[in-house]
Amino acid sequence: MGTQLICDPNELRELFLFEKLNDEQLAWLCRDGRVEHFEPGPVFREGDPATCFYVLMDGEVVLTKMSGGEEIELVRTSHHGSYAGAWTAYMGDKVDQNYSGSFYVTRPSKFFVLDAGTFARMVQEWFPMALHLLEGVFFGNRNSQEILGQRERLLALGSLSAGLTHELNNPAAAAVRATSSLRERVGGMRHKLKMMARGKFDSKTLEAMVQLQEEAAAQVAKAPALTSLEAADREDELGDWLEEHGVANGWDLAPNFVQAGFDVDWLEKVHGTLNECSDGVFEGAIRWLNYTVETELLMNEIADSTTRISSLVNAAKQYSQMDRAPFQVVDIHELLDSTLVMLGRKIGDDIEVVKEYDRSLPPLPCYAAELNQVWTNLIDNAIAAMHASGTLTVRTRRENDCAAVEICDTGPGVPPEIRNRIFEPFFTTKPVGEGTGLGLDISFRIVVRKHGGDIRVESEPGNTRFIVRLPLTPPSGAEADSSENAAAQPNTGGA
Repeated sequence: MGTQLICDPNELRELFLFEKLNDEQLAWLCRDGRVEHFEPGPVFREGDPATCFYVLMDGEVVLTKMSGGEEIELVRTSHHGSYAGAWTAYMGDKVDQNYSGSFYVTRPSKFFVLDAGTFARMVQEWFPMALHLLEGVFFGNRNSQEILGQRERLLALGSLSAGLTHELNNPAAAAVRATSSLRERVGGMRHKLKMMARGKFDSKTLEAMVQLQEEAAAQVAKAPALTSLEAADREDELGDWLEEHGVANGWDLAPNFVQAGFDVDWLEKVHGTLNECSDGVFEGAIRWLNYTVETELLMNEIADSTTRISSLVNAAKQYSQMDRAPFQVVDIHELLDSTLVMLGRKIGDDIEVVKEYDRSLPPLPCYAAELNQVWTNLIDNAIAAMHASGTLTVRTRRENDCAAVEICDTGPGVPPEIRNRIFEPFFTTKPVGEGTGLGLDISFRIVVRKHGGDIRVESEPGNTRFIVRLPLTPPSGAEADSSENAAAQPNTGGA
């Protein structure tokens, strides 16, 4: 507590908060309030019970707030009339009555001080209509945020569900097509085998044919990756060879052999094995081996499709945190990867995704499902900023006792004049009907208020970075319901 001084009503009248009060009201303030002198140091601490309302009369103050384990300076001012402290005391127990930040004096300063109860009584008695309006704005905005926040989450969920359905449909349809084709190829193989059994094959030749079939099946699994030009050249080469050796429509068979990794040397080996057979039998054998190659390729396609479906389902479970506790310790990269998978369709083919992960990061204690909502909002905004074309970079690293996550885009950037407003509720740069302005507000509340972290933006044309810092230690009250974390931001009265 500071040194108490004499209160002069005329001096109070010079402060913008009190300039419209009459003599009787100013006298009441001096009688029920006090003027105090403070030396440099703390006036009150964040989280302590809000017992007083402070108005700066002379000096300089700093208002700070804890974020990610660090004390962040929010306001530094010497503006006379700036206020802080128990400024919501007039709302009583309807809101949290603890100091929402810490307040420091940087040089000898003078304040007008009202006890919280006295300040509340003053507002209630002198400005009853204004009190109703303030309560209406405060609680109306909070209710609107909750309602629109729920709607935005539902809209995001609907969009993600549509994208997931589309992503699942592609591999499912591919598996169905491959299964149908596989049935035809197996039928063709049985037919060719029947025809070959009627040919002039001795047991040694048949044994060699079966060995070639085994080699063909094994080769498919280790086929080398070829460029389009390399594949085209090899198809031409194999097509010419097949035509020269009497295999009709050899050009239709060549792509399968090339895809499986075969070349002319392998075909020469087959021809050498069957050189004593008639040309018709040789052609039948080649087509039989082609069926073997095709069945292996189709089974690979089915395996890839079903693996893709399984991966998408696992990503959806990871994203939604289905059947998992709200608060848990997780690998943050799994959360980021699942979100990228869920947004895969929206990201599209014209956005390059670059991952720069620091795999040495320890597991993060967090509300995983809610952090996924943060990543969704930030990545979705990045996609919109780039107009679906550019580079999306997702970067992680360790900063002291925090995990830092950057979502970067190559869009035009956030203009300086709106940079300090983007986290405000209902503020949006999107056209009417396309955004509610709550995505970044929700992200701010999840990161800062629920996890004790920090979220900031650094932007210039071609390089916009949203940086999220999350403590690597569990947030206080992690197991408790945090639905009350909608307390008002610190107010410095125009400072």
